[in-house]
Amino acid sequence: MSTPASYFDRMYAGSPDPWSLTERWYEQRKYALTLASLPRRRYRSAFEPGCSVGALTVQLAGRCDRLLATDRVPSAVRAAADAARDHPQVDVRELTIPDAWPQVTFDLIVLSELLYYFDDRTLRDVLARTVAGLEPGGTLVTVHWNHPVAEHRLTGTDLAPLLTSVTGLRTLLDVRDPDFTLHVLTRQYPDGWAAPSPAAEEGLV
Repeated sequence: MSTPASYFDRMYAGSPDPWSLTERWYEQRKYALTLASLPRRRYRSAFEPGCSVGALTVQLAGRCDRLLATDRVPSAVRAAADAARDHPQVDVRELTIPDAWPQVTFDLIVLSELLYYFDDRTLRDVLARTVAGLEPGGTLVTVHWNHPVAEHRLTGTDLAPLLTSVTGLRTLLDVRDPDFTLHVLTRQYPDGWAAPSPAAEEGLV
């Protein structure tokens, strides 16, 4: 089964930032690599479910015209909204995926430290909705902790082959850090072509 909602309620009841996302160098470095991996300089409309306290959200904001950041825990939503208060293009909402998936499309979706909480059926549903909600040529970024955790059904290493085999996505980048696995994937165009690399986009190749 998916990790129960009560786990997240307990975590945030014990600390406003239970994973120290705003303090640890590990997190700062991971976010920097996540931002550096984005193949486009700027995105029109992005979606970051499971945004927690908004540590990555505020960094993504600088690359996005619009950013929808969501979480299921009310206190996390309040913290993320406060963190993003100086970024009017950021909309922070309380929302639980996959049941309340937004009925719009995005050219960037960021799934950070999220997918390993879902059971197999829900994980398939989330990935299917991700592909459907990603515009052709759009970017999907995923990053997940590699070490076993009791409340995580999978690790980043476990998720890797699942992500790279999703129909409709092409792998642009596959980063295997000792502590996390990061993937950048793009949605194929209807004719089967993938989005160009940054160098190809600028006519260098």
